Amino acid sequence: MGGEDSLFTGRPQPEGEITGRTLTYEVTGRIARITFNRPKQGNAITSDTPIELAAAVERADLDPRVHVIVLSGRGKGFCGGYDLSIFAENGFAPPEGAQPTEGTVLDPVVQARNHNPWGTWDPMVDYAMMSRFNRGFASLLYANKPTVAKVHGFAIAGGTDIALYADQIICADDARFGYPPTRTWGIPAAGMWAHRVGDQRAKRLLFTGDSLSGKQAQEWGLAIESAPADQLDERTEDLLQRISQVPINQLIMAKLALNSALLNQGVANSGMISTVFDGISRHTREGYAFQLRAATTGFRDAVRERDEPFGDWKRAQFDKPATES
Repeated sequence: MGGEDSLFTGRPQPEGEITGRTLTYEVTGRIARITFNRPKQGNAITSDTPIELAAAVERADLDPRVHVIVLSGRGKGFCGGYDLSIFAENGFAPPEGAQPTEGTVLDPVVQARNHNPWGTWDPMVDYAMMSRFNRGFASLLYANKPTVAKVHGFAIAGGTDIALYADQIICADDARFGYPPTRTWGIPAAGMWAHRVGDQRAKRLLFTGDSLSGKQAQEWGLAIESAPADQLDERTEDLLQRISQVPINQLIMAKLALNSALLNQGVANSGMISTVFDGISRHTREGYAFQLRAATTGFRDAVRERDEPFGDWKRAQFDKPATES
């Protein structure tokens, strides 16, 4: 922490381990490790996710031991997007137990009422909800320290909103990236696709809802590196260790300088506009139809019916389908 003349000499170390509803946090050496921890649900997003993610990133950003922050997912994938068993199938029904968001714009009951096809939609209550999700995910971009997303398995829909805010993405060759909800019931609220892969490639993906493999993501410049799945941990650790050897001051200044160019591209404006259109997309005729189908037959059937006409159910569009069953 800087030697004998450090400003932090003699001061107690910040708490190094936290377990939340949706993630865990720990510090090992100079690396803060945030891990999504809902493996049975594919690390799907709940109303707790943006709050806990932002708090964990802030904790790492304030910790003088930490040089770099890595975000990953426990289980079969990074993040499968919003938990449609909550947000679509069960009308925003909250998990059991008291919720810290009760009585706020993030209250699932409030949002269920605001998604009633026979009620009156309040667009600003919707925006207040989604902008908070977006703000929590964007903590990865706005943190002073470097952030790395390690993606295995899948980063789909809202999972890409999170991953694309990280400074660097490193992924498994067979990982899957995409935003299928652009076909029905969603627009990427983060608005980061064009900033990460350019206008033409972003439109290619979002006009179709198609997905990329991890290898294709690296070729397109979305990920800085892809690796065979069994080498992802090792390659990620190599990157983290190299970053962590650089003094914090240098890392912060480099990130702020580089982010100045990115922010001048209009990242904040893209996020605001995309968040508005995401809300609208859930309240169109087809958006309500998707929600009602999910509530009637289950979200898996609704998603399957949406995606099967494209011939890519559970497959990255740019992978060769020879092994598809």
